[in-house]
Amino acid sequence: MNKETTSSKVTKWVLISISFIFIALMLLLPLITVIIEAFKQGWDVYKQAVVDDYTVHAVLLTVEATVFAVIINTVFGLSAAWSLTKFNFKGKKILTTLIDLPVTVSPIIAGLIFLLTFGRQSPLFPILQDLDIKIVFAVPGIVLATIFVTFPFISRELIPVLESRGNDEEEAAALMGAGGFTIFRKVTFPHIKWAFLYGVVLCTARAMGEFGAVSVLSGHLRGKTNTLPLHVEILFNEFQYVPAFAVASILVVMAIIILILRSVIEYTGMRKSNVR
Repeated sequence: MNKETTSSKVTKWVLISISFIFIALMLLLPLITVIIEAFKQGWDVYKQAVVDDYTVHAVLLTVEATVFAVIINTVFGLSAAWSLTKFNFKGKKILTTLIDLPVTVSPIIAGLIFLLTFGRQSPLFPILQDLDIKIVFAVPGIVLATIFVTFPFISRELIPVLESRGNDEEEAAALMGAGGFTIFRKVTFPHIKWAFLYGVVLCTARAMGEFGAVSVLSGHLRGKTNTLPLHVEILFNEFQYVPAFAVASILVVMAIIILILRSVIEYTGMRKSNVR
């Protein structure tokens, strides 16, 4: 018994040590390197890079694309999760499969798809031109690309929760005369709100850091279509290493904030579940 206990303890600490070493090398060390390099030439150089007009525009564009992506994916995620778990219809498995498509398709391929769909060689281009709508190498293209790569996150968090809850409570509320929106607001949503918030956080994090699809559709127009990841790439390619790391540190701070929010949501959700 003692040998088994000792062996179990050794295994436990070996696995824990491997986990911490891997996290330290693959996550903490790169993040610390970014912060150190960002302040390598002092606060003034860091401040100049962060408050630069191009950087400010990149931050605003990143936030804009993220907000649009989260709002649209929230509507889609709730609709898709509700329809897949509450109704039976033809094409249900196809819809379920298609929701996972952005996860399996390379973001670069996604960008090329939109480029072919809305670019000059597309049959839609003359129509868009007549309507004075520009998608490729413009902000709408960036928003579309961000929406595409992030739309599974909310629905995929909600679907398992809704499936595990079943339909009994909704059916009981319907028999008592409650309307569809009232049922969702007072019966369904309280049970899925933590999963919903967790999905929103994941969607936000993914949207802020998107590079591949946005890179293809943006055209890299500095001060016009550059998000933060693209701006970091341009600075790095111009051998402006300290400004590049300074701008990258903004993304690091955003990621840490998102990580804290995720941890708070996980903790609060688990505590609420234990109380019940």
